[in-house]
Amino acid sequence: MERYIMAYDMGSTGCKTCLYKIGSQLELLDSALAPYELHSVGDGGLEQDPRDWWEAMTVSTKSIVSRSPSCKDQMSGVSFCAQMQGLVVVDKNVQPLRPAMSYLDQRAAKQKHDSVEHGIQVAGVNIFKLLKSLFINGAAAASVKDPVWKYKWIEENEPDIFSKIYKWLDVKDYLIARATGKCTMTRDSAFATFLTRTCKGTISWSPGLLKMYGVKPEHMPGIINSTDRAGVLTEKSGEELGLPSGIPVFGGGGDASMITIGAGATGVNDCYVYTGTSGWVSCTVKRQKVDVNSMIASIIGAQPDLYNFFAEQETAGKCLEWVKDHLAADEIDLYLHKHNVIDDPESKYTSIYEFLIETIEQVPPGAAGVIFTPWLHGNRSPFEDPHSRGIFFNLSLDTGKRILIRAVVEGIIFHQKWLLECIQKSFDIPGPLTFVGGGALSPVISQIMADILGYPVRTIKNPQHCGAAGAALTAAIGLGWIPDFSVVKKIIPVLNEYQPRKEFSSIYKKQFKIFKKLYTQNKKLFAALNS
Repeated sequence: MERYIMAYDMGSTGCKTCLYKIGSQLELLDSALAPYELHSVGDGGLEQDPRDWWEAMTVSTKSIVSRSPSCKDQMSGVSFCAQMQGLVVVDKNVQPLRPAMSYLDQRAAKQKHDSVEHGIQVAGVNIFKLLKSLFINGAAAASVKDPVWKYKWIEENEPDIFSKIYKWLDVKDYLIARATGKCTMTRDSAFATFLTRTCKGTISWSPGLLKMYGVKPEHMPGIINSTDRAGVLTEKSGEELGLPSGIPVFGGGGDASMITIGAGATGVNDCYVYTGTSGWVSCTVKRQKVDVNSMIASIIGAQPDLYNFFAEQETAGKCLEWVKDHLAADEIDLYLHKHNVIDDPESKYTSIYEFLIETIEQVPPGAAGVIFTPWLHGNRSPFEDPHSRGIFFNLSLDTGKRILIRAVVEGIIFHQKWLLECIQKSFDIPGPLTFVGGGALSPVISQIMADILGYPVRTIKNPQHCGAAGAALTAAIGLGWIPDFSVVKKIIPVLNEYQPRKEFSSIYKKQFKIFKKLYTQNKKLFAALNS
């Protein structure tokens, strides 16, 4: 009898549900996507309705089951990958008390200021509180987007809701609670609150940090491993999803943790680049390390004895979405004779992104000297600045939209090179780098990445489902199908490898130096315009 795992990847714009079979290799049998909204509520606030997440799960699950009815009776487990550092506060019935505050939410600047922006500061944090956090946790809540400030925002602005809080959960932990009736939080999500005590692979809530930030200990759920069974599908949740009750539900993890596993970056100094809505560069390391100046830290992931040295890019693929919405028009022949080229029965393109990527291939490396900064929603690493924004620099009368679009792709990767450069200061990266996320579907972008980063770049099969793959592999370890994380990379087949082209290195080296200066020389102007 076949054995299946259903993995849910809860992103910022939709749920990707994937059905996997795991044997000598990971096999994706089917997938379905169900979108949901990210709502702007003003003053930097971004929220989502947790009920929309669950509805997206039910719709996408039933879609897959309708195509493979037998899979539901052979389902061995359910697991999750999800956006991290969201805040979902629930009552004793696991009902959300308010919309979830997204990891992108920036409205708690006052709460962060009142708590840590006083006295002698390093990276915008009071040095004594920073040192205490680093000593106990190995990292600190230095960003306005960190969840503890969201929690304090609710306490100050919505006291009636705050008084009813039973537990504080992250995104996937809420969905696990909805599925099983049990409130838990995986190690990686617990660590990302920066309220835990970490020591030699163990993790627990820190009474000292909870007290320092004014967080009620009773609000924090029990901490579990990614490979642990959090519970089983209840009869009600199974009925809603269209799956049998009693199926084991595994902890899984946040996107940073699960994509690390799905990329096969499970060995020491394995490094990968992720380009989805957001992006990051991450290296698997043996020790905790904090680079306060670059806002990079070793975070706890799925593997008990290893860490992910993680550098985040706030907007990556989101910049390409912006291109699609605002630059793709008649001038680059998207519309031919007033009909969409994608909808043309004779068109070879299956999506607008395929068309855009082929378009930029016609532009030589360096985008005719035009440089784009991909900070469309501020930035977190290697500098924390919610006021920074995108720039097209060095336009001329000869600059057309093809050049601008190429510059956007190169700008995203220039920022990833900056992150990689910061990581290299602390750890050796032998390469090759693995490239995952939706961007890795494009051979053109993969080659540009190899050229700019100066490393061989590998891609894997179904890179857009890397997070769900990690969740499925984590569940497979929990089920005993795979002995441990060390064998994961053998199960994930490499698709292609792209070599850096040396003839373009001088162009990109010169532009990269200028790219970094565009922030330092415009920092005060960003603040003046966007404060």
